[in-house]
Amino acid sequence: MADLSRLVAQRGESLGLGAWDAPPPEALPDLRARRLEFSSHGDRVPARLLLPPSGDGPFPVVLLQHGAGGSKDAAYLDPVAGPWCRGGAAVLSIDFPLHGERRSEKLSERMLEALAAHHEADPSSLFLDVARQSVRDLQRALDAAEALPEIDSTRCAYAGFSLGTILGATFLGVDPRPRAAALAIGGGGFGPPETDPIHHLGRFAPRPLLFVAAERDERIPREASEALFAAAGDPKRIEWFDSTHSELPGKALKAMWLFLREELKV
Repeated sequence: MADLSRLVAQRGESLGLGAWDAPPPEALPDLRARRLEFSSHGDRVPARLLLPPSGDGPFPVVLLQHGAGGSKDAAYLDPVAGPWCRGGAAVLSIDFPLHGERRSEKLSERMLEALAAHHEADPSSLFLDVARQSVRDLQRALDAAEALPEIDSTRCAYAGFSLGTILGATFLGVDPRPRAAALAIGGGGFGPPETDPIHHLGRFAPRPLLFVAAERDERIPREASEALFAAAGDPKRIEWFDSTHSELPGKALKAMWLFLREELKV
């Protein structure tokens, strides 16, 4: 059993939260946007918060996370966040370490290479450091949400794509706050054993879980998706879609929202 003690954020650390109004994404001009920054284990983490077009809230929140090489502002997250916000939820996203505004010309490519190495055992590996920091950052993101008056932090959920599933599944085994999770195009067996989500996701039960997988995924082997699904506790279900890794159809995104909407009581 992997030790979670070094994955948990130091909750006594000052949040140092900053929040500013920001322009919404070009593809989502009807939404309201906030720029957030907060402290996490020595790092300064940038975040994007999207709010429904109208109303004062407080709104339930979905922590929505990007894939490898992406960012909180990745264009592929806009078709996800738009309908979810119009449906009545806030959507909060952060840049994972070595992604987006935190990208490093020296280290980001090395991290992606480390991710591709299944069960890398070196405890000093770059991906191990990234995974640990990411779990802390996601915890701190929910701490930040709890401090915002427009957010109902008692109604939060998690959604992730690819790397957002791999890292998010470990986070879900640590943090008791998300009520439900929708994990897409991810799997187990990536990175070092300590942060392999297969070892942690079972702790998310008995909270409900939806898996979304691509039948023609060229990046995540089917056996990796099935292994992560098998590691989860009940209640859970998996839905397969005829698509590649980067071309999930709209009906897959809709399935994720319908699932989360029900659990968040939107």
